[in-house]
Amino acid sequence: MKVIISYPPFSGIKGTPLLSQNRQYQVFSEKTVIYPVVPASAATLLKQAGHQVIWLDGIAQDLSYDRFIEIIQQEKPDLIAFETKTPVVKQHWRIINDIKGLWDSSRGLIPPKGTVPKIVLFGDHVTALPEESFQNSQVDFVLTGGDYDFLLLNLCNFLKSKGLSPRTANPKETQGTVPESIELEPGIHYRDNGAIKNTGQFQLNHELDALPFIDRDLTQWQLYAYKNGNYKRTPGTYIMSGRDCWHNQCTFCSWPTLYPKFRVRKPDNVLDEIGQLIEKYQIREIMDDSGTLAVGDWLREFCLSMIERGYNKKIYLDCNMRFGVLSEEEFRLMKKAGFRLLLFGLESASQETLDRINKNLKVERIIQDCKLASKAGLFPHITIMFGYPWEDYAQALQTLKLGKWLLKKGYAYTMQATVVIPYPGSPLFKECKEKGLLKTLDWDDYDMKQPVMQNSIPDVKVMELVRGMYKVSYDLEFVIRKFFSIRDIYDLKYFLRAAKKIMGHILDFKGGA
Repeated sequence: MKVIISYPPFSGIKGTPLLSQNRQYQVFSEKTVIYPVVPASAATLLKQAGHQVIWLDGIAQDLSYDRFIEIIQQEKPDLIAFETKTPVVKQHWRIINDIKGLWDSSRGLIPPKGTVPKIVLFGDHVTALPEESFQNSQVDFVLTGGDYDFLLLNLCNFLKSKGLSPRTANPKETQGTVPESIELEPGIHYRDNGAIKNTGQFQLNHELDALPFIDRDLTQWQLYAYKNGNYKRTPGTYIMSGRDCWHNQCTFCSWPTLYPKFRVRKPDNVLDEIGQLIEKYQIREIMDDSGTLAVGDWLREFCLSMIERGYNKKIYLDCNMRFGVLSEEEFRLMKKAGFRLLLFGLESASQETLDRINKNLKVERIIQDCKLASKAGLFPHITIMFGYPWEDYAQALQTLKLGKWLLKKGYAYTMQATVVIPYPGSPLFKECKEKGLLKTLDWDDYDMKQPVMQNSIPDVKVMELVRGMYKVSYDLEFVIRKFFSIRDIYDLKYFLRAAKKIMGHILDFKGGA
């Protein structure tokens, strides 16, 4: 089978829509791209199984929409797979219908040779609302849950086993003739004579250590190796040692919809992949994008093995981490093992908010851990959100002040500020919908250009608070501290890149009126 795994370019979006490997969608004025680990794993699995795979990231490649459609016409794939997310799902519906329309001779056009390709959607939005996409587009399959690399392989193998093109295979018609070794796994939704059916609730029972290391060449890793603000040294890339977060309770996060339970690869398996990235691709910085890196015995074994193998002298490691779980000794061990940037979800300085979003965190521990991590030589990156429906301006201002103070004092190194967006599937979305706090259910409006929840703070003030966090970069104390922290040419280049991105972020949040 010929399979295209794709992020199509979008019309009417100025900037770079950060869709791949991202829990909070945002459009960046300054180009930023993130290597999509799970779709890349899907491409690798399919190729290994003998399928012909084409990687087509129209966003990272800066393709025009017309060029994207031309490639579809030229390649004539059997199946096309898209990852989608709430703010762009309507765009994907239109794109799906456009692709299907290429083979519609009634439109007066000469259709490409062959028959209509099947189209697959996956991601957190369609996991939360799988039937919606069937009702609004001509999509053929929806894969639910976060192991859509395994599910896509299963679907393609199932269709191939029929001896039929997936463009003519019908799960109902072939039912009963499927070889016992190949059955559709739970979590797949499909059409059946006008009805929408599914194979049951998805199950996260796949063995992560059984995955092959990602074919970085197939998935054009260079596209994502440089335009990423987290990297101090390039080229860089992403891995995932776990799926996805062992805390898994933050009410604003949609990824527990994909990964309701946490699984982690063995340390040696992750280290072998890191070794390959160092030797084969000369990667200089790696972001482990597990929702939260595994801690305890796993972390200790991993760090000691990094040191034993000497990888700590060859590469920087970055990861997502939670406040309140690491000791001073563990921070020092991570530094020795080669870790550099630790991304912490601060979210709010209001204890009421931290409790309501189930962070299981005290404000005092935020300050303590930032101090301990920076003292160990690590670089804390804090993420902050504004626009919680229950917060008043004083509480939001408290968050702004804490974030600025941590940055000015050097306890936090960098930060990201955003607007709280409740995605379908998250407890926050359910709460807001039940309480009538949602301003709109038009998914186009969930793009972080303005708040979508009712709030006592005017929208324009919420956007000002976000911009206010980025404007700390102009503070004299902050600038002086950054200047004296420069140790090498990589620091200087990093700060110059960061300055461009900060200007872009200020433009990103200029709306809200």
